[in-house]
Amino acid sequence: MKSLFKKNQNSDAIMLQSFLLLIMTIIVTFSAILVIAIGHQLLETSRITADNIVKSLEKTVIDGNHDWKQWRFNSTLDTSTSYVEIHNLRSTAKTKHYYSPGTQKLLADQPQKIPLIHDLYYQENTGFLLFKAGHAKGINYNLWIKLQSQIKILARVMLITFIILLLTLITLPLYIHVITQRLTGSLTKLTHASQKISAENFKGAKKLPVPTSPTEVKQLAQSFNHLLDNLYYQNNKEKIFVANAAHELRTPIATIQSHAQLIKRHGQQHPEIINDSLTYIYQESTQMADLIEKLLTLSRADQMRLPLKSYNLSRSLQTIGNKFQKILPQKLALLLPEKISVTADQQTVEQIVANLLTNASKYSPANSVVTLILKQSPQQTTIQIYDQGMGISPEEKKHIFERFYRSNNVRGSIAGTGLGLAIVAQLAALNQLKLTVSDNVPQGSIFSLIFENRN
Repeated sequence: MKSLFKKNQNSDAIMLQSFLLLIMTIIVTFSAILVIAIGHQLLETSRITADNIVKSLEKTVIDGNHDWKQWRFNSTLDTSTSYVEIHNLRSTAKTKHYYSPGTQKLLADQPQKIPLIHDLYYQENTGFLLFKAGHAKGINYNLWIKLQSQIKILARVMLITFIILLLTLITLPLYIHVITQRLTGSLTKLTHASQKISAENFKGAKKLPVPTSPTEVKQLAQSFNHLLDNLYYQNNKEKIFVANAAHELRTPIATIQSHAQLIKRHGQQHPEIINDSLTYIYQESTQMADLIEKLLTLSRADQMRLPLKSYNLSRSLQTIGNKFQKILPQKLALLLPEKISVTADQQTVEQIVANLLTNASKYSPANSVVTLILKQSPQQTTIQIYDQGMGISPEEKKHIFERFYRSNNVRGSIAGTGLGLAIVAQLAALNQLKLTVSDNVPQGSIFSLIFENRN
């Protein structure tokens, strides 16, 4: 039993301990109630019998053994365990005191009163006795009834309840073991499978076995598998992210090193190369600083929780538009109705719009038009940025929001890190906004930032 009370217990031990305590408590409580109820009923039945015997005695006069035997012969009551002491107070009585057979011997030792129970006595050699007194026609009757048969009945009841408790204690562990195996067997398999997967350190996509029953364990296994898929995806995503970041940083670092070596080896003999090399070093270090800043932005965005508040989106976009009209080589058209408000984080939404405008300008001819539109319907508010650039193929639309993704037709010809749209997508998700891309017919792309109207 000591093993049942250890701190580290499995489900089998916990259920066995709980059920044993519960069943033992129920059986002991039920047994105690049953014994008390049966004992009370037997005592009440004996009292009724005693009352009837006393009433019968009060209808007759007993002066000797002959009268006693005659009364017992005529009585329909069971008097086999009854003992009577009679005190005749009448002046004409021949016998003042009469004791039925065995009464004087019974009363040789004075019976002791049982506290709190009316008329119940105990005698060491005899056991429990029930006392009843009566009086009629100048005669006092003291009746004593042995309760040995009633005590035997109570003893049998207690023995039966003890046997039931013993059988329960023997069979319950086996029954609980079978039940817990059915309930926790699947959990044990899941535990072993998860330990094995954990030891492999996500070296490959793994799945936990999904049992058919019980339903809770089946749902748990499915949830774990969904979690494993997400963890495996995130793990691969981080590996790819690190590899891409290293690759993107390697190129400017290599360029800076090569130009630094060039200056070191030939700078004194050919001073004309110093300015060119310093220009390249500055350009590459600037690009590297931009990449690092965007990596930090993505890292902060992964852990960011934004306070979403209501603000005037029309005014905010007008301010951004006025600023970009002065710095973009393209013409920037603004279609911004007034007094449209949304619930979002103003700073990050402005960063999204700025990134999209910069992106539209980067991939569009200088003589084209970039358009910033704000519109609202009962269901949603939408910011749209139209450009007249080279457009995006259907296949590329699936990947443009991925980190470090750049299409083959712009890689090497247009400067960029492949992180701008990934940052935009992350910030849009933090603001609970929907970000989409579509074609601008006949040429170009449309980026849409959609705010669902919140009541």
